[in-house]
Amino acid sequence: MFARYRSRPFMAIASACALLLTSSSVAQAGAVGSTPVRTFEYSVGGMTMKVPTGCAFTHIIRGGGKKITYQNAGVDCAFVAALGTGFCNWRIDFTYADTDNRTYRVSRGRTHPECKIDPMRNNSPQTLPRYGKACAHLHVNGVRRVSQCHHITK
Repeated sequence: MFARYRSRPFMAIASACALLLTSSSVAQAGAVGSTPVRTFEYSVGGMTMKVPTGCAFTHIIRGGGKKITYQNAGVDCAFVAALGTGFCNWRIDFTYADTDNRTYRVSRGRTHPECKIDPMRNNSPQTLPRYGKACAHLHVNGVRRVSQCHHITK
């Protein structure tokens, strides 16, 4: 069971290495980043749920210039956190902001009513109108709990 929860961080590291080792005549870029999910409690149907320490929110983005060819975000949990009930009423949003930090596009994810230990979402390929940053945000039970961003520059 532990191997299941190690697979995405391993794949993220392998993807990052592959991006560094491949060469092409077209400029390609990619970024992988993880942010720890802080411990928090929330209520679902009168029952208190607790997310313990041991989870990380990972955001992967690939492309070149303002073109995004792949984007994914999700949660990986290890140790005791991997044995918990997970995240209930969750959704993952992707937002895009310009260099003045003004959000100009939001891709709001669907709210999933079930509880899941490893929520994940992909976003469609796209070309951004401006440079700035791309962020992924995890919402649990209607509250933003963690974000992870990457800068999109020339």
